[in-house]
Amino acid sequence: MLLDLERATWDDELLGLFSVDPSILPRVVPSSGAIAEASLLGATVPLAGIAGDQQAALFGQGCFMPGDVKATYGTGTFVLANVGALAGPVAPGLLKTAAATPAGATAQYAAEGSVLVGGAALQWLRDGLGLIGDAAESEQLAREAGSTGGVVFVPALAGLGSPHWDAEARGLITGITRGTTRAQIVRAALEGMAHQVADIVDVLPVAAGVLRADGGATANGFLMQLQADLIGVPVEVSADADATALGAAALAGLAVGIWRDVDTLMPLLRRGARYEPSLETGAIEQARESWRHAVRRATLR
Repeated sequence: MLLDLERATWDDELLGLFSVDPSILPRVVPSSGAIAEASLLGATVPLAGIAGDQQAALFGQGCFMPGDVKATYGTGTFVLANVGALAGPVAPGLLKTAAATPAGATAQYAAEGSVLVGGAALQWLRDGLGLIGDAAESEQLAREAGSTGGVVFVPALAGLGSPHWDAEARGLITGITRGTTRAQIVRAALEGMAHQVADIVDVLPVAAGVLRADGGATANGFLMQLQADLIGVPVEVSADADATALGAAALAGLAVGIWRDVDTLMPLLRRGARYEPSLETGAIEQARESWRHAVRRATLR
């Protein structure tokens, strides 16, 4: 929060505002490039890749071009879009961040949207309510339910993140009747995860041609298919669920010459399942409007 993104240096005005002595801050270095050495199992190895987890996942998903978009599904869900050399701020509700790039490459930026509670909603259903035994059970229950029966779950268990940024929002399960079942509530939780990502995709400054997905929840085929339906573009799942680690390794490998350039790196970044949009526009818009109505209720004071 003290970095001048355009100049890639510490911001003197912010340092002064928060009374931070610049001498205590680390040196700003590229995401890819040897900066030090370490010992590992008796060998000396270079430290050559540094990236935040979401920037590493963006790189590990092969999002090298403006317009490439990825989503990482973990306890939270994080959507990043490569916006190239875009100057100035991004849309309200999003964050602008530096995209990890190889040494010597033109600086790129990303627009980032953060879902505070993604897979954590399933953890709450498991640990807090005892509705499921494990997260994997959620897919089977969602398919068995057939629909939510009008139930909408807004998992604002820690407030709402992008694009709402409402710390006072509270979780909401609405539409419950005497006939509501456990399976319908679980399905509504999965739908809430997908709707939150769709909210971010709706305000991205680039039009996504495909959403590249990684993280543990990508094993849930129901969730991935629903995600493709709600955003109207295909979802491609990474063959390696941990694209963050893959991206960090790729940045380091480029720095020390294991790969010559990003083209030679591409065979490592394999794709898994692909989900094509299949719902009709009318059904999608009805689902989205029900979600928006529930979000408005979750943010009422």
